[in-house]
Amino acid sequence: MRLKDKIAIVTGGGSGIGHATCLTFAREGAYVVVADRNAEAAAKVAEELKKAGGKGEALAVNVADSKAVKAMVEDVAARHGKLDILVNNAGYGIAGTVVNTTEEDWDALMAVNVNGVFYGCKHAIPIMEKQGGGVIVNTASTVSKVGIPNRAAYCASKGAVASLTRAMALDHVDANIRVNCVAPGTIESPYFDEIFRKSNDAAALRDGLEKRQAMKRLGKPQEIANAILFLASEESSFCTGSMMLVDGGWTAK
Repeated sequence: MRLKDKIAIVTGGGSGIGHATCLTFAREGAYVVVADRNAEAAAKVAEELKKAGGKGEALAVNVADSKAVKAMVEDVAARHGKLDILVNNAGYGIAGTVVNTTEEDWDALMAVNVNGVFYGCKHAIPIMEKQGGGVIVNTASTVSKVGIPNRAAYCASKGAVASLTRAMALDHVDANIRVNCVAPGTIESPYFDEIFRKSNDAAALRDGLEKRQAMKRLGKPQEIANAILFLASEESSFCTGSMMLVDGGWTAK
C-alpha cells in the first residue's frame, strides 16, 4: 500500500503503460482517475480496477486541450480535496523524417506529447503548491537519449519531455513538488500491435525491435508501471529531475 489514500491522475490510462499503471496504483491504495481520450477504454480500465478491489473513476479528456485538462485537474482536486500524483503518460508516435513529416502531423503529435505534459503540469502545480507538495511523473522515452531513424517528430517530442521534466523539477523543488520521468524502451502495447498488424513482415519487424534491446526482448507495460510506481512513491523521495531508463539495456550498448 505504497500509495495509500493518494489521489492520482493517469493520462493515457486506457491502454498499454497507462492501463498497467492505473491497476498498479489502485493495488497500492491510490484512488485512480483513469484519464483517456477514448472514453470507452477509460471506463473499462476503471471497471477493471474496481473489480480487483481498487478505487477510481474514468474521465474522457483530450490532453491537447488546455481548457479540458484544467477542468479535469481542478474538478478532481475539488471533489477529493487534493491531488497527490499526476502521471503525464498520454502520447503516441508517427513515422517520418523532417522532410516527409507533414506540418499537420508534426503539430498534432506535439500537441499531445509535449503540450499535453505542459498543460497537465501548468494546471496541477498550483494545486500541489497550495496543499504543500505533490509528485509528477512524465513518460518520456529512450529516444530522449538516443536517436532512431525515421521518427524525427517522436524523438523531438520525447526529448522535450525529458528537458521539461528537469526544468520543472528545479523550478518547483522548494514547493515540495518532485518531477521525474520514466524512459521506456520498446514495449509490448496496442501501439506496436497495430504496427505489427500493418507490417508486410511482422516477424522480421519484431525480430529487429527485439535485437535492439540488449536483453533481446520487448518490455512489458507492467515493467514500466513498476518504475512509475517507484517514482510516484516515497521510495524515490530523493529523486527529482531524474530520468529512469527502463529499456532492456538498449542505451547501455
